Amino acid sequence: MTNPLSKKSKAWSARFSEPVSETVQKYTASVAFDKKLATYDIQASIAHAEMLQHKKIISSNDYKKIKNGLLKIKLEIEKEKFNWSIALEDVHLNIENRLIEIIGDAGKKLHTGRSRNDQIATDLRLYLRDEIDAIRLKLSFLRIEFIKKAEAHSNTVMPGFTHLQVAQPINFAHHLLAYESMFSRDDERLADARKRVNRMPLGSAAMAGTSFPIDRMRVAKTLNFDSLCENSLDAVSDRDFVIEVTSSLAIVMIHFSRLSEEIILWMSNNFNFITLSDKFCTGSSIMPQKKNPDVPELARGKSGRVIGSLVTLLTLMKSQPLAYNKDNQEDKEPLFDAVETVNNTLTIFIELIENMEPNTEEMRSAASKGYPTATDLADYLVKKNIPFREAHELVSKIVNYAIKSNLTLIEIPLTKLQKFSTLIQKDVYKFLELNGSINSRNHIGGTAKGQIHKQIKKIHKNILKTIHEIKRQKT
Repeated sequence: MTNPLSKKSKAWSARFSEPVSETVQKYTASVAFDKKLATYDIQASIAHAEMLQHKKIISSNDYKKIKNGLLKIKLEIEKEKFNWSIALEDVHLNIENRLIEIIGDAGKKLHTGRSRNDQIATDLRLYLRDEIDAIRLKLSFLRIEFIKKAEAHSNTVMPGFTHLQVAQPINFAHHLLAYESMFSRDDERLADARKRVNRMPLGSAAMAGTSFPIDRMRVAKTLNFDSLCENSLDAVSDRDFVIEVTSSLAIVMIHFSRLSEEIILWMSNNFNFITLSDKFCTGSSIMPQKKNPDVPELARGKSGRVIGSLVTLLTLMKSQPLAYNKDNQEDKEPLFDAVETVNNTLTIFIELIENMEPNTEEMRSAASKGYPTATDLADYLVKKNIPFREAHELVSKIVNYAIKSNLTLIEIPLTKLQKFSTLIQKDVYKFLELNGSINSRNHIGGTAKGQIHKQIKKIHKNILKTIHEIKRQKT
């Protein structure tokens, strides 16, 4: 018996009068990277075969052979004993070829009512669904590290910056929770994208559906899809879900890049705001005193990889006519790279944040410079019924005086302050003190210690809810 999927004879070779050249085989083959989808391909194939026998399109005996053969192949792949062949192009034909070798003619019936076009679209969605869950779980663990660190340092004062200039004093915990907010939105985006990922294209066949009486909903339920891709043309050619997830991953990396930039600044001698564990740093080959923040620097650089993957995918799809085109083979490498980069970055930053400690005295000292409570003084005057613009102008004059006198605002004697406005009384100093300034902002979203603890409690509850949701989806 001649195997139609042998290295000499491909699944579609009967149409051609001469074999594909070795150069073309190497250029067009995708098995080197799409074999990552093997487990999902087998999972979807078993579900498809079960439906075929349920609809009496294949016999129960053939289904049992197909299922047992696919499970054997799965084991071979897991033990790295599977022989991948570039001549068989992709993960689908490699598995189907091996299945026919194992079980004979019954293996040739598996492809009934489907195409590699709807196969790969299904495999990708199954893969992405798992990866989204894994990334969201890691995002939850990272967010927990932020709130743990924030709770431990809810009394730590630091300067808040705008334009990288000292602006107002803030709570270090408040700064950490700003990043928690960013990663919380990343989680929301991925959760929302998952809804569109979790729609099944299988059964769309090449592009027009199939003439066999298949039951797509049965397969969808077996594979835990929420719904079906309703239009067969769109189902096989759509890569919106890949672009959408990669876009979300790019934003994750932008947030890591921003965080990394701050860690790099904070570690420098010019700031000295934090101490980072030695295990996240390296030295210099020539300067023995150096402690370089290699992990955050590399994360900052790796953001470019994921942004590049997004641009690649957008460019790939921008001018494709319906339906499936070979261009789509190029969607997997940028997607896989983006997923791997984000996964690895999350893993290391969970530990990095845990091991990052603030230098509280340095932070407080820096927060005392640059007249950070000037806005508090303006607010004080506004509460005395001075219009804000007038108060702003008065405080600008007071700051100029302080600069010329080499004084901080809190060091200016009351008699001097009253020369600018007689409305200024002794109680002003509690608003000019750093902690007084911070705790005066006692509202939702403010930097006051009481608000920090309320936020932490709320965030912790939301994270636990997210983790429960992810685990429920996986079961």
